[in-house]
This record gives sequence, structure tokens and C-alpha cells, in this order.
Amino acid sequence: MNQADVGKLMSQLRISIQARKRNLKNPKGEEGRLLKLRKTVTALLKHERIELYYNRADEARGYAELLISNAIRYGDRHKATMELADFWLLEKQLVHKLFKVFVPRFENTSVSYTRMYAAPRDYPGMYYKKSVLELRGNPYPSLTRDYSHNRSFLHNILLDEARKDYKREKFAEVADKHGAQTTEDKHKKPETQSQAPEITA
Repeated sequence: MNQADVGKLMSQLRISIQARKRNLKNPKGEEGRLLKLRKTVTALLKHERIELYYNRADEARGYAELLISNAIRYGDRHKATMELADFWLLEKQLVHKLFKVFVPRFENTSVSYTRMYAAPRDYPGMYYKKSVLELRGNPYPSLTRDYSHNRSFLHNILLDEARKDYKREKFAEVADKHGAQTTEDKHKKPETQSQAPEITA
């Protein structure tokens, strides 16, 4: 399959993922390069998060998206989809995981099935861009920071002010109750003293 045919296949995806042919050097030539991509797609569906070099991750991402998209679209009774899964997945038990786990997870999603993040490079050593490729909904902790608790966000500032207003109202209610109770006690004390009998020795 040449690059033009791959581009046609990619255009049928629900999510737009560019098909880029990277220069993945391999002593076995194109066959070894394709085997490397098959191993990458297999590892991605098996572990759901992998760390690798950027060029291979960027290209394998498109094939993983294509595989999951076809599995969702045609199901496990479609011959061409089963052949595609059989080709890309070197571990055959992952075919069941594709249709039983990933298809229900992604069938109603409107975003890409994969995410890719930049990873820190090894230092010292050769500079090669590294990345983390993962499937959405994986069981691992998130790689992105949760900024929802940032104090300078507008919604957090508004919530803080609303919380302060609520506390002021509650303190005012408690102070009013306490003030009313003390005035009642002051009025009651003289009456009780006048009613009490005097004890003379």
C-alpha cells in the first residue's frame, strides 16, 4: 500500500489524523519499518500508554486511530476489518480487547481515541524528540496538571467571594441571635431577683 492509498484511508476517519510517512530507519528496509509500526500499535492497544520516539509515535497513532475507527464502524463480523485487526495486532488476544473493550469505550466519543504528549529527553545523550502516546480512558493517572484549583481563575475568585459572603451572613445571624438572647437575659434577671423571697437571719 503506497502513501497515496493510506491518505485515502485516513480521510475516511471520523477524527482527522494526518498520515505522515516518517523516516524510520531499519536495517530490514520497508518490511522492518512496517514491523516496527505493527509492534507499536500492538503495544499501544495492550498497555494503553507507551513512551517512545516522536516520529514512530506520530505515525503509529494514525494506524491505531484507523483500526479503532473501522472496528467501531463495521464491527467484528466484517471480513476486511478482521483482516486489518489480524495484520496490525501481533498478539491475537488483543483482537478480542479491541472489540469488547475499545469499541464500547469509544463508540459515542466525538474526539480522537488517542492523545500524544511531549516527553522529557534523555540527558546527556543524543537529542531525539520523545513522546507519550496513550489511549483515552486508560486506567493510569493523568499526565496533565489539574488547573481547576488555581486561585487566580475567574470562577475560583467568584467562588471565594461567594463563600466569604455566605460566612459573613452566617456570622451576622449568629451575632444577632446572641445579641437578642443577651438582651432577653438582661430583662429577665431583675424580675427573678424581685420575685425571690428575702432570707433574714
